[in-house]
Amino acid sequence: MSEKLDIYGLAAAREGLSNNIIREHGIDGDLTYNLIKDELLLDGNSRQNLSTFCQTWMEDNIHKIMEDCIDKNMIDKDEYPMTAEIEKRCVEMIADLWHSPEPAKTAGCSTTGSSEAAMLGGLAMKFNWRNKRKAEGKPYDKPNIVTGPVQVCWQKFARYFDVEIREVSIEATRLGLDADILSQYVDENTIGVVPTLGVTFTCHYEPVAEICAALDKIQAEKGWDIPVHVDGASGGFIAPFIEPDLVWDFRLARVKSVNASGHKFGLAPLGVGWVVWREWKDMPEDMIFWVNYLGGNMPTFALNFSRPGGQIVAQYYLFNRLGKEGYRTIMQNLYGAAQYIGKEIVKLGDFEIFFDGDPKKGIPAISWTQKADQKNYSLYDLSDRLRMRGWQVAAYSMLPNMQETVIMRLVLRHGFSMNMADMFINDVKRSLEYFEKHPVAVTQTAGEANAHFDHSGR
Repeated sequence: MSEKLDIYGLAAAREGLSNNIIREHGIDGDLTYNLIKDELLLDGNSRQNLSTFCQTWMEDNIHKIMEDCIDKNMIDKDEYPMTAEIEKRCVEMIADLWHSPEPAKTAGCSTTGSSEAAMLGGLAMKFNWRNKRKAEGKPYDKPNIVTGPVQVCWQKFARYFDVEIREVSIEATRLGLDADILSQYVDENTIGVVPTLGVTFTCHYEPVAEICAALDKIQAEKGWDIPVHVDGASGGFIAPFIEPDLVWDFRLARVKSVNASGHKFGLAPLGVGWVVWREWKDMPEDMIFWVNYLGGNMPTFALNFSRPGGQIVAQYYLFNRLGKEGYRTIMQNLYGAAQYIGKEIVKLGDFEIFFDGDPKKGIPAISWTQKADQKNYSLYDLSDRLRMRGWQVAAYSMLPNMQETVIMRLVLRHGFSMNMADMFINDVKRSLEYFEKHPVAVTQTAGEANAHFDHSGR
């Protein structure tokens, strides 16, 4: 019997993969795997992606958990009762972390990410507002929601679920939603206000406590009882460990729900988010569906139905593996690396810090602008040059009212070390030396900025 041919010696290797139709006959599995793996070589190295907020490093046990759970559909709670129990435990742990009055009795669930979790929070506010208006005999056809410069999922929520979004714009003197401007945006049709704990564009925390106090004053004057949903996509798994005295969560009675990404600073694999309500009564019964065709009679109120269970189990592993101390030390190291990069960037002479990586102000990130007298290159050029060394770094213009401001932003995540920080700084230095010898004609427009940066961040 002849020895099996090397996979790249097979006839099918000359044909390659099918791009447009499904072939009548398949090809060797090892060959198929390697051909696909070859194509994926053209993807960037995720560890060097400093634009994304999502996790790109996992310890080996996480990979094992994901493999153990690859065939488990978490929605089938009758067939996989322990996965369901683990999800319940995670909800209670997160509710406790965010100071729910009764963590064991609150409502919450896992989702595919923070976008779905945010939409569930938005829907709950819309349903509660609508039910209240109906009971009062008032019209309920013009709901609105007030936000700062939010991630695109909130714009999707507003469009998909027929809610007007009133987005407070960024300005040089105000980076988004704050207590002083709130009264200009809310009215009796406002279903809720959404401050963000870690704004995508600026990385800072919006002042949740001050916003709640302003809404208390508005209620006293106008009678409008407007709830708050905190978009804690990034900060929800940072602030409790790094700034435990920062009051932004259920310690504020007006905060009725919070969403966060498990796959961002929750450190879990991609594909898990969380939403938790302050109390069961804050999550309207209209959102609950009961299904019995999977075995038992089970409630569900997520937007998605069938979902993998591995990310949920991995989140539970991380809560137990790291504890509060583990999360705290990881985040402290990230803030330290961000501030180190900021200091080294300033030393280069071409840049001014925009966000300084202060843990009291926002997430572990650093961003900078270019000095006005620097004409040899743009931040877009620097971003492209760094990509040649594998670094993916966001360079983008700010939103309307600040579009003339172009910034470069790094988001640091679990797995980013001081060694990597030094490697990054050295590559910035190399890039500047290149531009000194080979100046680039500089043209910066908002259109170019949008072409360089995906604002999604989920």
